[in-house]
Amino acid sequence: MNKPSATTFNFQHTRQESVFRTWFRGEHTNFNPDFARMAEADAALKWVTQGWEPSARTVTPETRITAFGSCFAANISNWLARRNYNILTRDEGSNAYVVKCGEGMVNSFVIRQQFEWAFEGRRFEEALWHGYDAESYGYDEEVRRQTLEIFSKTDLFILTFGLSEVWYDKVTGGVFWRSIPQEAYDPSRHKFRVTTVEENKDNIRAIHDLIRKHRPDAKIICTLSPVPLIATFRPVSCISANSVSKAVLRVALDELMRELGDEGHLHYWPSYEIVTDVFHSPFKQDRRHLPRAVLDFIMMLFEQVWCERQPTDAEMLRHWIAALSASGLVSDRLEGAIKEDSLTALRRIMAKRKLARHPEAEAAIRAQLERLEGMLKA
Repeated sequence: MNKPSATTFNFQHTRQESVFRTWFRGEHTNFNPDFARMAEADAALKWVTQGWEPSARTVTPETRITAFGSCFAANISNWLARRNYNILTRDEGSNAYVVKCGEGMVNSFVIRQQFEWAFEGRRFEEALWHGYDAESYGYDEEVRRQTLEIFSKTDLFILTFGLSEVWYDKVTGGVFWRSIPQEAYDPSRHKFRVTTVEENKDNIRAIHDLIRKHRPDAKIICTLSPVPLIATFRPVSCISANSVSKAVLRVALDELMRELGDEGHLHYWPSYEIVTDVFHSPFKQDRRHLPRAVLDFIMMLFEQVWCERQPTDAEMLRHWIAALSASGLVSDRLEGAIKEDSLTALRRIMAKRKLARHPEAEAAIRAQLERLEGMLKA
């Protein structure tokens, strides 16, 4: 019998509730942080964006960016435009639908349709596209040409996927942008369904392949919108339906990243996870839309990860504390103190015995406010 060769295994010792255990941990072991760690200034960078960063920061003010998809795409476009980045989908003179209604393209089917139509001239059998007032958007060749012009110039596509519930035409299989105008609804052919992981994965792969074919040097960043469903057409609660809707897309994106991410063209930006796992109570009273401070922090973090022109440490800290304030982890008065650069207001808040909603986060929050105090004094 041959003697087995010696093999070295790496083990990591952990202690849980006074019991020592030894487990083989493998090559990567990333733990879920506690409240104290999630209150630190670099929490989102350390615990959420880890593993999703590009190999190099390549976005500059000269990078030509096209951003569209669900309504969260508009937040990305608006922020980057205010920071003087080159956002092609902000051209108010264009009639391209990705400009006029880009944040209304909420599922992977309709985003794929825009690329198939613009790059390869595909036309669809019925009127699938409608504006905010239910007006029909046709397949006008001039609009297609303007869309193609935008896509053909783009260096970076930022595509935001929103939901996996769709209305579709049973006869043709065509999927609508959103639901169907009341006057056009035909119950014999217009149906609702939840799409599958495989369908969405196929759509996003097709988008990737079309961009690689027609814009081979362009980068693609996919995001999942954190904005939940306003309603579902399923006979179940909207909250549970939303969980499924987001999960379908998140799995499709993750599977594609595992298959194609190493090529260096397809990327994922975890805005969904930043909202749902970093902040205490990230939504406004409607439980759908995000406070401005939370949105601004996510965009500032995007710059820190993706852009050559880096935000300063002071900018990051101010946006982080303002976002914590807006999402209820610390006093809501902090956001105002930061906006006004009020040292007096800041010190008044710091004088309180308790700052953080979670006692475990208290030390980290106080340390950050002391840093901010030093900045305001300087």
